[in-house]
Amino acid sequence: MPYFEKSEDWLHQSALLLQARPQTTRVTTSYSLRPAIRPSKAEKLAAKEARRAKETSKKTPTPAPTEEPPKDAAAAAKPPRGHLVLKTFDPHSGVYLKYKTSKAAEVGRLIQMLGQLGRRMAALPVDEAKESADVVMADAAAAAEEGAAAAVSGTATPVAGASTPAPAAGGGGQGKKKKKGKR
Repeated sequence: MPYFEKSEDWLHQSALLLQARPQTTRVTTSYSLRPAIRPSKAEKLAAKEARRAKETSKKTPTPAPTEEPPKDAAAAAKPPRGHLVLKTFDPHSGVYLKYKTSKAAEVGRLIQMLGQLGRRMAALPVDEAKESADVVMADAAAAAEEGAAAAVSGTATPVAGASTPAPAAGGGGQGKKKKKGKR
């Protein structure tokens, strides 16, 4: 069972497995949300003593001292941490791919990429143009052809909205000098 360190590796291998066996391969996800820190026995004991002190103070009319929250309360108040586990399994070949993450940005991106894996799993056609990183833009190709034609003919067609920068008007080119501090 390979356990992948990078999400890109898991995604690529899962896509290859789904492409090879789209009928039997299954992708499963599981998300678990656990509390960040459980209270220790010492914290539980301190809370229990504080409750007992409050009960005894209610019985006797003595002024209760002001209690400060423990310094570790900030550490104990951490938000819970979630884990996303992605598994790809093919029962016929016995291949089992697994990836686990707790990064929020990566979780969102992986959930979005599951849509593309789902298309492969359903044996639907996948748009390779959307997946490839090298996309030729129509405007860029037309501009490159015009530039090549202008170089051959020796004339250039001006582009609307583009202008040559005007030379800066003004003095002898020196400008103000930076003042030195006192020594």
